[in-house]
Amino acid sequence: MSIVIQGLSKTFGNFAALDNVSLEVPDGALLALLGPSGSGKTTLLRVIAGLEVADSGAVLHEGEDITDYSARDRKVGFVFQHYALFRHMTVAENIGYGLKVRRTPGAKIRERVDELLKLIRLEGLQTRYPGQLSGGQRQRVALARALAAQPKVLLLDEPFGALDAKVRQELRQWLRRLHEDIHVTSIFVTHDQEEAFEVADRVVVMNQGRIEQVGKPDEIYDHPATPFVYQFLGHVNHFHGRIQNGRLRLGDAEFPLSSREAAQDAPAIGYVRPHEIKVRAEANGAPSIVAIIKHMNTAGPLVHLELERADDGGRFAVELTREESRQIPLQTGARVFVELRNVRVFAEDNQALNPNLQAREETP
Repeated sequence: MSIVIQGLSKTFGNFAALDNVSLEVPDGALLALLGPSGSGKTTLLRVIAGLEVADSGAVLHEGEDITDYSARDRKVGFVFQHYALFRHMTVAENIGYGLKVRRTPGAKIRERVDELLKLIRLEGLQTRYPGQLSGGQRQRVALARALAAQPKVLLLDEPFGALDAKVRQELRQWLRRLHEDIHVTSIFVTHDQEEAFEVADRVVVMNQGRIEQVGKPDEIYDHPATPFVYQFLGHVNHFHGRIQNGRLRLGDAEFPLSSREAAQDAPAIGYVRPHEIKVRAEANGAPSIVAIIKHMNTAGPLVHLELERADDGGRFAVELTREESRQIPLQTGARVFVELRNVRVFAEDNQALNPNLQAREETP
């Protein structure tokens, strides 16, 4: 492991920014710390960098305890959200600043700067000043400056947060390709699920100073460990019901589960994403909920429906492709039959009833 975090806690007054956080970061990984504002992700990054001091716990790098090391002695590169470039310095001077502070010979600084300018694809711009660059170019310069001293770990705090959507998308792809070239262990903070899943090979979801789940992007999306993870990763519907005899009962409908080990007769909530709901004009014998179409609109390739359950009046959202929508008559007020797929079941107290408890997907 490149970085090992052991029981880190950090408070600011009465606010617990980190609450006994432990984490292992594999060597060469590109890992995203994902979570809402106040979840502790930036504080964790700054503790790893040595810019914040934890109240308790330890930070290890390649087996060495660096908890008490200064930021300068930790051999990490740090990239800030708002670039933090020196306005009075040229691009070349900004990139080579850290090397100059370390009294690296001038010839070696120029060689390293030229190498990094090629890496970030800004050759020929070394004499420009930050004010003469676009936001995306400034962020690349900030990244080159962090890489100049050849750090063993690269830390990035919401590196694309100050950029517009188009530039952000371009830099995501560029950072992914850059990591494949340099293979330095990298950790970046983001609150953007799409960004984390597109760039990182491992994702850490944080909430209220704690880690909710760690895994590969597809593992986290397909198998959320907690209701928070499920809801944070996009819009999700909630269906309140009960577990009875190993089946999820919602009103008069019962949905089979993939495990018979669930608690019996337990209040539960079924979580299902809008695109994992099948809508039919008529019942076909499969378990289904009767609902009424209350609103519908088309957005690009998708048709969005707002449905109301006939049994309890609860409303939920459905996303259909245009092809799917053409297979059934859709109009406001129409009565339809709804089948739920890939339902993740949690108890009312927000604990998973069973790690393998998931509604079985039926063949249409």
